[in-house]
Amino acid sequence: MPRITGIPTREAGFVLKAVYWFTRRQYGAVMEPLTVTAHHRKILKASIKHELAVQRGAKVLPTSVRELVQYRTAQQVQCSWCIDFGTMLQKHEGLDIERLRKIDDYATAPEYTHQERIALAYADAMTATPTVVTDEQVAELVGEFGKDGVVELSYMIALENARGRFNSALGITDQGFTSGDACKIPVPADAEVSRERG
Repeated sequence: MPRITGIPTREAGFVLKAVYWFTRRQYGAVMEPLTVTAHHRKILKASIKHELAVQRGAKVLPTSVRELVQYRTAQQVQCSWCIDFGTMLQKHEGLDIERLRKIDDYATAPEYTHQERIALAYADAMTATPTVVTDEQVAELVGEFGKDGVVELSYMIALENARGRFNSALGITDQGFTSGDACKIPVPADAEVSRERG
């Protein structure tokens, strides 16, 4: 139970109900952080605009790298909601979520590529308090992803830190996107099977 209870649908105004409807349609459930943020309409509006803009703009990095660093950051700040939601997003991107079981061993586990390993190490260094990023680390990342890629990488890690710390501070925990009935939208393979049968 969050420390600040979210606004339920029955108490939401027309615009908020529309936002809830959209997220339910998109993800199978209304996201609890959204219901809590809804107590502050201007912050909610800014947050939605920002998230949509980032979603459209963050296209330089390989999808697996972008999703993995967000997952790792959520794990490091111990945000169970972000881990749950992030796992679901990776599943829907068609990524291998079984390898997440070995993410603590990413430096040596054969399931991770060189690009993923250096990006995950950067996520750890950025998320540490204080930050322990080195010049050499950034230079290697620039060589691999380019300057725009490193800016995107840094931004995604910083953003996930903000999301995770917001959720953790307000007691927002996982809501079953990967283990329960919350997420009913089909993964890509399921969607293809449904179309073939239909």
